[in-house]
Parts: sequence; C-alpha cells; structure tokens
Amino acid sequence: MTLRAATALACALAGANLAAAQQPAPPAPAFAAPNLAEKGVESMAASCASCHGTRGKPVSGSAVASLAGRPKDELVQVMNQFRSGQRPATIMHQIAKGYGDAEIAALADYFAKQPR
Repeated sequence: MTLRAATALACALAGANLAAAQQPAPPAPAFAAPNLAEKGVESMAASCASCHGTRGKPVSGSAVASLAGRPKDELVQVMNQFRSGQRPATIMHQIAKGYGDAEIAALADYFAKQPR
C-alpha cells in the first residue's frame, strides 16, 4: 500500500469514527408498563396459582404457603426478602426478581383481599 493510499484510508476511518461518535445514542428499550388494572393483577396472580393454588389457597396438606388473607405489608416484605436474596428459597428468589415494586404491592393487595 502506498503512503498516499494509507493516509487516505486512515483519514476515511477517522472520519467514520468521528461521525459515529457524533450520532446520538439509541433510545433505551421500551418495556411494557406493568398492567396494574384489575384484570392485569388477576393475570399476574394466576401465575402464582401453579404453586400457591387458585387465589392463593394451596390444596389441603400442601407444604406451600397460603397467600390468601395474609396482611399486605407482610406479603410485600416477604417478596422483597426473596427478591434481595435475604430469604432462602428454592424458586421464589428468582420469581420475585421479575416483579417491580408496584407489581409486588398490587399482588400483595390482591392476595390480602382473598378470603382464607
């Protein structure tokens, strides 16, 4: 490669890098907002049913905790402990990490209102 070709290539690459550096950063990905409407919360709660039973009532004799009728503040505290890893769990620590504060509060409210 000649000195002239090498210089031209270096200038072209420098210009491309400068142009790329001046481009605005792409926008952050937009995730769906949590659906905290009544139907959305019921839908989230349905995913809890596979372990905790329909409306938070596990089958009789189950070792899984009942969620129905427990105080909202207690449920929020337990979910936050799972989410932070402070409370030992087999699977709940992973599940809890998928929920935001508003979703945890909505689920806790839902289960607290269910009859025992």
